[in-house]
Amino acid sequence: MSWLRMYRILVLASIRSRMQYRFNFWFSTIMSALVNAVEFLMLAVVLLRFDHIQGWTIVECGYLYAILTLSRAIYRSIASDVHHLERYLLSGDLDKLLLRPVPILLALMTQNFNLRFGELLQGGAILVLCMAELMRQGQIGWTAIAPTLLAIGGGAVLLYAIGLISATTGFWLTRTSVLQNFTEDAAKTAAQYPMSIYPGWLQGILTGVIPIAFANYLPALYILKGEASPLVLAGSWAVALALTGLGLLFWRTGVSRYHSTGS
Repeated sequence: MSWLRMYRILVLASIRSRMQYRFNFWFSTIMSALVNAVEFLMLAVVLLRFDHIQGWTIVECGYLYAILTLSRAIYRSIASDVHHLERYLLSGDLDKLLLRPVPILLALMTQNFNLRFGELLQGGAILVLCMAELMRQGQIGWTAIAPTLLAIGGGAVLLYAIGLISATTGFWLTRTSVLQNFTEDAAKTAAQYPMSIYPGWLQGILTGVIPIAFANYLPALYILKGEASPLVLAGSWAVALALTGLGLLFWRTGVSRYHSTGS
């Protein structure tokens, strides 16, 4: 509870700081929404051209996209600067966080708090539209709402864990942008489509090495297709929590070997 209380206090302070520049705040929010809208339109154009892809309709793919978008928006809202640890290492700003009387990871997570309002709004709208259409078609019912929310929450935790592990490698590599492009950006792009379209070796990477399939695809197999056990939701959360525990252990190891820049 003390962590949550400190997190709330630090987040409120960060929001007050960011709202000193209201135009910049709203402009970045709108641009983020537009970028995501264009990204989804590109996905929709591909799917409309082929009507369906490996048995997945455009509505089902929209569902996958919406869950991933909402999960990522939650992760990047509550822990935005974890992704930008490289910048703190290069500039020496991590030293300032070490001087604060709060856990360093908590301090990093609350820096430059940025509620991804645009992404949340867009992802939520796409999810509602897709689920409404699937309900109209009789593919799912109202009972799909609860497992969908569980999938979104589990996806947010999983993406946070992947982001934390990728960023923590900076304590050894210093520059992590190339790795993050692979583990976060490329993996996210791949997960927007059904995993069944990829060759077996790539499915293995996206399930076992960078297990982003647990964020949306595997839960959707149960929720939309009925092709998986209900335990897949519990399994997705188990993978997310296990990876988070590994990430926290990796973080503690990285911090213990950190050497100040001297600046």
